[in-house]
Amino acid sequence: MGGSPSERDFVNEEEAEESALDESAAGGTLAVCLVSGGMDSCVTAAVAREENEDLALLHVSYGQLTEARERRAFEEIADFYKVSHRLVVSLEHLARIGGSSLTDASIPVSEADLASQEIPTSYVPFRNAHLLAAATSWAEVIGATSVYIGAVAEDSSGYPDCRPEFYEAFQRAIDVGTRPETRVQIRTPVIHMRKSEIIRRGLELGAPLELTWSCYRAEALACGTCDSCALRLRAFREAGVEDPIPYA
Repeated sequence: MGGSPSERDFVNEEEAEESALDESAAGGTLAVCLVSGGMDSCVTAAVAREENEDLALLHVSYGQLTEARERRAFEEIADFYKVSHRLVVSLEHLARIGGSSLTDASIPVSEADLASQEIPTSYVPFRNAHLLAAATSWAEVIGATSVYIGAVAEDSSGYPDCRPEFYEAFQRAIDVGTRPETRVQIRTPVIHMRKSEIIRRGLELGAPLELTWSCYRAEALACGTCDSCALRLRAFREAGVEDPIPYA
């Protein structure tokens, strides 16, 4: 599971870096945005698009069950926003480490229990630190001044690496671990929102929610019963909007 990154994963990387560096030198603001292909990251990309002159989108594959479907969602979102600065990286070691139902076939994806206070089996240990590290490295190379990530604290699955204090700590690591002249700020524009609020914000910005994928189990029709599907469906109900993706 996972596998090595293919040449296609890194297509346009050199062009993206050169173009981004040129625009950074010209004074334009460039942001790196992590886009998994899910609803939260899509709306975060819409916010980043509104707040910056140029955008670089980063997708991370780590051997997750719906890896191919998430990659498709990423590419379609990037196409929607006409983003040429794209990078896809493979963190296959997360699948080899295991410990999550998203990366380890021996651990079943649990049925949703939105009332539970336990961390679900879908938690990938310390995943967001790996994602932020990759994004920060790229940001420093191409001259981006911010890294956007669609973390949600309150109305989420209770992942410990989605809490505001985690990002505050990681910001300190960026500040001391990059070049003295590097200024990269972590941006978490949806972290204090409920998912229904994220949907409404996405609709305000014209975000392509119909292109997103949230299911942890399936790639053709969303299962509707995993933790991620349940959170998404509840959010659309609360927002009073029909979910545009297909369910089994």
